[in-house]
Amino acid sequence: MPNVVIYTTAWCPFCIRAKALLDRKGVAYEEIPVDGNPTLRAEMASKAGRTSVPQIWIGDKHVGGCDELHALERAGRLDPLLQA
Repeated sequence: MPNVVIYTTAWCPFCIRAKALLDRKGVAYEEIPVDGNPTLRAEMASKAGRTSVPQIWIGDKHVGGCDELHALERAGRLDPLLQA
């Protein structure tokens, strides 16, 4: 199973929804909170090209945020990414 990384903030409802989906699927992930940490937020923005949270990677693939993660699930494409 590829490494899953998710950049989050504690108060973000989209972060909570994305983590809930991963939790339901039994996926272990590395959560990187960027609350009050401009260095980590800048690192995330540099890697993702976006400043919003969550930002999610499955292996080397940047899948985007919560909406994109749920779209992959609805399309039946999330499980294959997680099994790659």
